[in-house]
Amino acid sequence: MSKVAIAWVRAARSLMRPDIFWHMLWPTLIAFALWLVVAVLVWSEAAVLLLQFVQGWPWVGHWFVTGAAQALVLTGFAHVMLVLLFVPLSLLTAAVLIAVVALPLMLDRVAASDYPDLVQRRGGSQLGSVANALWALLLFIVFAALSLPLWLIPGMGVLLSIMLSAWLNQRCYRYDVLMRHADRHELQRLPSEHRGALYLIGGAAGVLVFVPIFNFFVPALSGLAFVHYLLQALRESRGMVEVVYKTG
Repeated sequence: MSKVAIAWVRAARSLMRPDIFWHMLWPTLIAFALWLVVAVLVWSEAAVLLLQFVQGWPWVGHWFVTGAAQALVLTGFAHVMLVLLFVPLSLLTAAVLIAVVALPLMLDRVAASDYPDLVQRRGGSQLGSVANALWALLLFIVFAALSLPLWLIPGMGVLLSIMLSAWLNQRCYRYDVLMRHADRHELQRLPSEHRGALYLIGGAAGVLVFVPIFNFFVPALSGLAFVHYLLQALRESRGMVEVVYKTG
């Protein structure tokens, strides 16, 4: 079994613990409730703004023709786009809440039970975690906005959503997982060395977002997968350093 698959299995096992499960539940509930309120308040206005935004792109706007015959189609398109955006935005908000608030609490429990041998070298900080999450969120919004015209291509909406989720997940979670246990050098080196695996974990989470009911668990489950993968990688990295030191 690959290290990525092992991380997901361990994440599912950890999520079943009552003290961990609660920290999965509350950020997701808050995120869905928040965006449900927003949707109720601004749905019609958002649909109009979305259409205006897409029509403003020079190489896309000519696809839209005005007239009574197309009005219903365009309106339906806008509402479908908003529905497709609702779940990712809710899970995005849940992911940020988990990364900044819930993940450190889950991390303490998982590290104490599964990785008690790892010394905490505290190369990061909570302030750094917040700054990293906000910067990642800002870049995600920019990338998502720039890619909106591509969502008109059949299938591209799903593909872009998975790609953006993969990038956001690995960007948010890697810092939060390592900030207490890794030193500053390890905090930079490990994500670079394991970039492919981290994108794979994030991409898997992006796919699971489209599975009904199961997507409710995705933010916390993917966070725990990053916890298990990176802490195990840190353990192995330090073990190799010790071996090299002793043999040298």
